[in-house]
Order: sequence, then C-alpha cells, then structure tokens
Amino acid sequence: MSEILMPRLSDTMEEGVVAAWRKQVGDEVKTGDVLVEIETDKAVMEHEAYEDGVLAEILVKEGDTAPIGAPIARLVGAGEPVGGTAPAPEPTAAPEPTAEAPAAEPVAAPEAPAPTASAVVTRPDGERILSSPLARRDARDLGVDLAAVEGSGPGGRIIRADVAKAAANGAATAPAAAPSAPAAPAQPQAAPVVDETDELIPLTSIRKTIARRLTESMQSSPHFYVTKTIDAGPLSELRAQLNERLVAADRKKVSVNDIIVRAAAVVLRDHPVVNSSFTPEAIVRHGRIHVGIAVATETGLVVPVIRDADTKSLTSISAETRTLAGKARDRKLGLDEMTGGTFTVSNLGMYGIDHFTAVINPPEAAILAVGAVRSEPGVKNGELAVVQKMTMTLSSDHRVIDGAQAAEFVRDLAAVLQDPWLAIA
Repeated sequence: MSEILMPRLSDTMEEGVVAAWRKQVGDEVKTGDVLVEIETDKAVMEHEAYEDGVLAEILVKEGDTAPIGAPIARLVGAGEPVGGTAPAPEPTAAPEPTAEAPAAEPVAAPEAPAPTASAVVTRPDGERILSSPLARRDARDLGVDLAAVEGSGPGGRIIRADVAKAAANGAATAPAAAPSAPAAPAQPQAAPVVDETDELIPLTSIRKTIARRLTESMQSSPHFYVTKTIDAGPLSELRAQLNERLVAADRKKVSVNDIIVRAAAVVLRDHPVVNSSFTPEAIVRHGRIHVGIAVATETGLVVPVIRDADTKSLTSISAETRTLAGKARDRKLGLDEMTGGTFTVSNLGMYGIDHFTAVINPPEAAILAVGAVRSEPGVKNGELAVVQKMTMTLSSDHRVIDGAQAAEFVRDLAAVLQDPWLAIA
C-alpha cells in the first residue's frame, strides 16, 4: 500500500483543497492518470498518479483541506482489499442537510490545516461538540468559538448557518491561545461592526495568499515610486496601423498592453538592476527576462508569466497573453505558467484609471503600473491641440534599486514607447 500525499503545486502553497476526485475507490489507476483536482492558492490543478495500482481509500473528501505532504488517499496493488471514502464527521449524529451548502465549496484555513472529516471538537469540560467540517472551518476563518454556539442541526449539531449567525451577532469570538513566552503587544486591527444585513465571506486560499504576500511586500520591501507621463500618440498610431493589417490578414489584434510588455522587456536588457531580486545573502540579477502580467479574476489577482519576453515577437506576446489570461480566469494555470517572473506589468487603463501605484510582487524588485491612454489639451508642433497622454509609475525595492537607476529605466522606457517601432524592430 502507498499513500497519495497533498502535493506542492505552487511556490507559495502551504495547503490545498481537494476540488474533485477524478478516480473513485476501486478504480484502476495507471501512472500518469489524473487522480484528483487540487485547488491551490493560485489555481485548480490536476495531480497525476506516479505509480500503477487501485485506489483503495479516499482520506480527504471533496471540499476539505489538507497541508502539503499530508496523506489524501491510499493506493494498493491489484487484488488487494480496498477501503472507502473518508469517514463520516460524527458517526452518532445525523448527517448535515445538503441544502446548507455544497460540500465542495473551496474554503481554506488561514494557518493550520482544516480538520479532516473525523476531527473532534470539545468544550473545556471535555464534552463533545457536534459540528460539521465546514462549520468548523468557517468558525476558524471567522474567529468564532464553537463552544459558545448553539447548534440548529440534527441532534444539536452546529452547521455553517449557526457559525455565520454567531459571527454576525459579534458573539462567540474564539479566545486567543496563551503565548509561550512574553512578547510585545501587537497593534490589534479594528474589528468591523457587523449586523444582520452584512454578508460574511470566508477567505479563499488565493485571497489569503494575496493578503499575506502583499502585506509582507509592503513591510519588508522599502517601496519608492517614479512616475512619468508620456505622449501616447505614437503608441496609439502604431497599434492602429498594426491592427488594420492584422485584421486584413485574418489575425488577432494586439493591445496597448502587449506593446508595453514588449517595450519593457526590451528596455530591461539595458537595465539589469531592475530585472533583479533581493535575498539576505545577495542581489540576484536575472539573466533572462520573464514578465508577469497582472490579471484580475473573480477570486483575486493572478500573475501569469511571459517567459523570455524580450526574445518574442509582439504578436507572440499578444497570443500568449490571451491564452494565459483565459487560463488564469478559469484557474487552470500550470505551475510553470505562474512562477519565475522577474518583472511585472500591471495595467488598469482598461478601467479608465489615469494613475496608480502597484505593490511589488516578491521576490521581484520592481513592478510597472500603467494607466489609461487619455485625450487632453496640449501642445503639438508648437500649437494647441488635443493630445494623447499615458501615465506610468515604477514601484521599486530600494534595497535593490537606487532612485537614479529607477529614473533611468523609466526615462528609457518612455523614449521607446514614444517611438514604439523601437520595441518591435
């Protein structure tokens, strides 16, 4: 018998949610067969079998969470006895009504792994608390002490609705564990006032990771910002000319962002300090240029990566960006498609945003925030005219990049974008 372990499917993954079992107990499994779909902090990914056998037992049900390396199923050889799915939460209690919520809802625990279906929760006096796995997970996510919650399920069992009600009433806050050693008091985060009209949405794996990584970025990386507004007329004219010819050839159009990604990659060749990462031992100046593209999805921000962007044509970058953005929204990105970035471009121009600053995506040392191409009064050829402008801001890690180095990069990028044929030549 061998165990199937929760795999590490992303560089920031600490735990995973079993989204769907593709094999069931008793099914024959061949090496390379897709066993299970795992929801990570970035995507839903397929996990393949590494050996032949028969799926003997499922230890983590769909919708449940397990830490990396924890057993989620067992495999046996042909002819050996098989078991079943994960045991019921409490054998003595009636099952929780299925109308409450689907068991496959992908909600992950914040730090410790969510209890498996057989986990037992007790009151201080040792009395057993009947509660569903999803209710226990929500209680941990929302800071609710199950010992103070009255259950409305069969036999007094606590269900998710009971946890949400307790949290909405501002009651039953779980007590903090006693510290093992004296520590300086942390500044508490102000708790919002919650009433019955509010909706409490437990954090998903991806939202927790966004919160953790961006908080770490702002706290550990001393950010500074360099902003420049450029004449975007040539950029718009080039795009219009290219798209006219591409449409005539029955090919896909390119976007302003595609040109910006290509231009940034080309300029990074001459500014390796911007294409770097900080470590406690050394500054890593990357020999290849992998540009991340910030993509907004329903579950949060994802950054797929265009590898070797400086060596690819504009139309190749455009096609790859469309493919990666689609996979990001469907949560189907592979590990190699969302790791290894050395620089990131975040563009909110499509939302009509003129200017913003972006948080650095660690371990990178810089990120470029791009606003919309906008029309405004200006001077052209010595005369008043309506001109097109675009504002971009480079956020830099001051541990790696000095002010003058950031300014030089932005200056050179502006020069290329104002003569954009240089980006595609």
